[in-house]
Amino acid sequence: MNPLSDRINNLATSQTLAMAALARELKAQGKDIISLSLGEPDFNTPDFIKEAAKQAVDDNYSTYSPVDGYGELKDAICRKFKRDNNLEYKPANIVVSTGAKQSLYNIAQVMLNDGDEVILPAPYWVSYFEIVKLSGGVPVEVPTSIDSDFKITPAQLEAAITPKTKMMWFSTPCNPSGSVYSREELTTLAAVLEKHPNVYVVADEIYEHINFSGTFCSIGSIPGMFDKTITVNGVAKAFAMTGYRIGYIGAPEFIAKACTKIQGQVTSGANSPAQRATITAVDADPSVLKHMVDAFHSRRDLVVGLLKEIPGVKINVPEGAFYVFPDVSSFFGKTLKGTEIKNAMDLSMYLLAEANVATVTGDAFGNPDCIRFSYATSDDILKEALKRIKEALAL
Repeated sequence: MNPLSDRINNLATSQTLAMAALARELKAQGKDIISLSLGEPDFNTPDFIKEAAKQAVDDNYSTYSPVDGYGELKDAICRKFKRDNNLEYKPANIVVSTGAKQSLYNIAQVMLNDGDEVILPAPYWVSYFEIVKLSGGVPVEVPTSIDSDFKITPAQLEAAITPKTKMMWFSTPCNPSGSVYSREELTTLAAVLEKHPNVYVVADEIYEHINFSGTFCSIGSIPGMFDKTITVNGVAKAFAMTGYRIGYIGAPEFIAKACTKIQGQVTSGANSPAQRATITAVDADPSVLKHMVDAFHSRRDLVVGLLKEIPGVKINVPEGAFYVFPDVSSFFGKTLKGTEIKNAMDLSMYLLAEANVATVTGDAFGNPDCIRFSYATSDDILKEALKRIKEALAL
C-alpha cells in the first residue's frame, strides 16, 4: 500500500525543475549540456541591494518578521504600485510571502472551494494548473496559438465563464510565451469580466520590468477592475533576486487578511534580511534595471533570428520576459536521426540527447505544439545552443 496522500500522488512534478535537475545530473556525468530550461536571470543581484541585505544582517534583522511583512516594506510596495502601476493600495492590502509562488498558493487556498473553476489562458506558467488543482479547484484551459500571439480574446473568455467560474489567472508578460497584453486588450477583457461580478482575476506581473513593448498596463488599473483583481509580483526576475525568495500581493483587504491567516499557519513571515533588501529594490527607480532589460532585448532578437533560420520552426516575437515559445508541431510524426518524434515531449528529450540542449515541453504550459527556451544566458552560449538545435533538427 502507498502510505502517501492522494493529494501528493495526484500532484505533477514541475517540468521546468525536473528538466533542470536532469540537465544538472547529465552535466555531472561529464556531458556538455547547455540548459535553457530554467527561468532564472544570469545577472548578479545589483550591488546596492546586496549592500542593503548586508546592512540588515549588521542591524540584527534576525528575528521573526510580521506574518504579512515589515510595515516599511509594505509602505514601499504601495509606493511602487502607485509609481509603476497606477494602483492605489494601502498597507492593509499587501501581503509579503516567501516568493511569488507562495503568494499564488495562498490565493488559491483562501479563494477556492472544491469544484470552483479557474480559467487559465494557455499557455500558462507551469505551476498554475497544479496549484489550482491542489486547492480543490478545477483548471479550465482556454487554448491560444502562436497566430494570436498566445493571447486570449474577449469571446474566448466569455465562452469559458460558467456559473462555477471563480477566477481567471494569467501573466503579463507571459511565462512561457513572452506575450504582453496592451491596455486596449486588457480593457476588452475587463469589459467581459465586469459582467461577471463574482469572477476574480489573478494578475501575475513578476516580469513587468522585463518588457520590450515600451508600455505596461496592470489590469487592476482598468476602471471597474481594482476591487476584483489580485496583483502578484516580486523581486526574483527583474532584480535578479531569485534566491531571496520574496513575493507579494496587492489585493482587496478581505483577501489579504485571509492570505495572512493561512501564511501564519504555514510559513509565518518571510526572511527578515531579504525583506529589508527588498525595500531598497522596490524603492529604486526602474531605470536601474536598464542594462539587464537591454541585454534580454538583444538576446531576444538574437534567438528569434536564429530560430527563424531553422526550417519547420514557427516563431513569433515575444515582447517581454526572457523566453521564446516556438511551435514545433511540424516535426511531429517524423523521424530525426532514427528517433521518432510523436509530440513536444519527444522533441524536447531528443534535443537533450542529440544536441545536449535542455528545453521544456510545451505540454507543461498547456500548449502541446510548442517547447520553451529560456534565453537568460550569454550570447555565445545561445549561439552554440541554437547551432546544435539547428543541426539536430535537420531533416
